[in-house]
Amino acid sequence: MEVKKASPSQPALKWALINLIASIVITYAFQFLDLDPNSSLKYLSFLPFLAFLFLTQKEYKDQLGGYLTYGEGFLSGFLYAIFTGVFIAIFTYVYYTMLSPDMVTKIMDASQKKMTEDGKLSQDQIDAAMNMTRKYFAVFAVVGVVFIYILFGTIVSLISAAIFKNERSPFDTVSDNYESPKPTDPTV
Repeated sequence: MEVKKASPSQPALKWALINLIASIVITYAFQFLDLDPNSSLKYLSFLPFLAFLFLTQKEYKDQLGGYLTYGEGFLSGFLYAIFTGVFIAIFTYVYYTMLSPDMVTKIMDASQKKMTEDGKLSQDQIDAAMNMTRKYFAVFAVVGVVFIYILFGTIVSLISAAIFKNERSPFDTVSDNYESPKPTDPTV
């Protein structure tokens, strides 16, 4: 009988997909409520990210029979961060290029207004920055999303792996791979 080893990819992928759904709901809720795209409320989307990262590590720990090394805990959280970063980046690209391109204009207008109010840049510098950003907005957004999610996920995974860590003692036996010896002589 072959023993199937638990994989950190399975819970990481599952929770990353659930986080994608939560992020889509949050994105459209913000759009429906007509919130300022540059407000600090946009950071609320990191709450489900954190919760699902912890659930990824917990589920993987449960699959391993309640034992988890620091490296296994980090790996499951890191894979979750990578999957989430890629999924959210794909959604971000589709959202800004096809589903809601008017949001790009709204974000750009708010940024231009803020730069003008700050008064640190001349109007020519602001116009040049806006033209460049408008041209490559989707690329900047996708690269930024992947980078932020992976970086944030790595840091949180390093911390939470220490919390979820529960290594086997030297006296524990691994019941998954243990086979009792079969007697060869029935009289023994």
